Amino acid sequence: MSSSDRSQTADVHTAVQDVKGTYEVRTFGCQMNVHDSERMAGLLEGAGYVRAPQDADAADVVVFNTCAVRENADNRLYGNLGQLAPKKAARPGMQIAVGGCLAQKDRDTIVKKAPWVDVVFGTHNVGKLPVLLERARLRSEAQVEIAESLEAFPSTLPTRRESAYAAWVSISVGCNNTCTFCIVPQLRGKEKDRRPGDILAEIEALVDEGVTEITLLGQNVNAYGSDIGDREAFSKLLRACGRIDGLERVRFTSPHPRDFTDDVIAAMAETPNVMPQLHMPLQSGSSRVLKAMRRSYRQERFLGIIEKVRAAIPEAAISTDIIVGFPGETEEDFAETLHVVREARFAQAFTFQYSKRPGTPAADMAGQIPKEVVQERYERLVELQEEISWAENKKQVGRTLELMVAEGEGRKDDATQRLSGRAPDNRLVHFTRPQEPVRPGDMVTVEITYAAPHHLLAEGPAKAVRRTRAGDAWERRTAAEAAPGQQGSGVMLGLPTVGVPDPQSAATGGCCPA
Repeated sequence: MSSSDRSQTADVHTAVQDVKGTYEVRTFGCQMNVHDSERMAGLLEGAGYVRAPQDADAADVVVFNTCAVRENADNRLYGNLGQLAPKKAARPGMQIAVGGCLAQKDRDTIVKKAPWVDVVFGTHNVGKLPVLLERARLRSEAQVEIAESLEAFPSTLPTRRESAYAAWVSISVGCNNTCTFCIVPQLRGKEKDRRPGDILAEIEALVDEGVTEITLLGQNVNAYGSDIGDREAFSKLLRACGRIDGLERVRFTSPHPRDFTDDVIAAMAETPNVMPQLHMPLQSGSSRVLKAMRRSYRQERFLGIIEKVRAAIPEAAISTDIIVGFPGETEEDFAETLHVVREARFAQAFTFQYSKRPGTPAADMAGQIPKEVVQERYERLVELQEEISWAENKKQVGRTLELMVAEGEGRKDDATQRLSGRAPDNRLVHFTRPQEPVRPGDMVTVEITYAAPHHLLAEGPAKAVRRTRAGDAWERRTAAEAAPGQQGSGVMLGLPTVGVPDPQSAATGGCCPA
């Protein structure tokens, strides 16, 4: 054995000796929760844990990062906790932690209902997770610590990113809106902006690591600047991203129609690496219902934004969130929603049945709609949007698009001998495997040959393949995870999928309803 081989063996042995145990993070909710989970994973790895294999029966530490938007969020959490109770009883030293929005809301209730939980922490003190786990172990009692205000901006914490080629970048936390259906502002607090220099420094560091696509995150992302006193701060940030060498794609979510100004549209149109994609939550097409929701825009304002975006960026794919069955919604109100859907011609829509959340004004409103009425309206809306999504996708047939090769996006890729990638407008495209090897993060140019309502196909040979720094980063990371003592399992995401959502588990627009 050579000296270098002996050194590597010693390093691996030391790493294994230093490992405290395995961990798993189970994530439910919105992109902000996914981003928080990456921070939790980074904190745990910094504390000496390694991720559990996907086929493991249970990890030494299981963390639930919860969402409080769904009506059945409580039942879902306690059901999961109940399944882990016998496993924990059989494994001395196993720990369970609950964080996120539901933990912020329920606090001591979680330990009362599930006394086998070791740690409960909220949305404002994610950074305390390793300390609380250690304290619970030493004291042999549950640790419940909920901060009332942000202790550290999430992006200042260690991270274990899920993707080597794409990254979330949080630019603000909290929300200043008072939508009557939403509990998130109570749990995430008032809006707080990061300094532009800090954001750009993080993006530049990510690009140096090989990241070529970033998504700017905020509960109300385009309100960015209100906390630092600059109403055009968001459009300036988009333009600044355009000046970062090596950054190929910039996206953002979720904006609010109230704050969507002309300077943002101009920045999107004039900054080449800002992608022609926009998620603009509608919630309802009825101005009367929008008023009851305390949404500070009306139908005309919303359609005016869509018209301006289409004029400036004709190829833009626009998606939305819509709530069906808000208290007091009449058939005439619902017809107004259908009208807006026909006029806006969304590429896709995340459609939700209204979900009553205790603690929100809408929960106590008169005129709660019977379940069967909500279901019937929901089905009509889904049917209409399916028709529009398919018609809009058919317009893509014959176009030549450059795709970023994605990891894990095509569930049937192995069976069909295809790969999957995202177009600039974020449409999902399944394409024929090129003869030359490609990696997630690489770019492939294809011609679209077929359209379905929720994906496109490129059945011919690839026109071009461009290997990228992002693909190099993916390759390095994959090799590192395959090394002895490393695990390659991922966080279980709770993001909404493209297509028809399950009406039984529908949320009111996700944790970032904007």
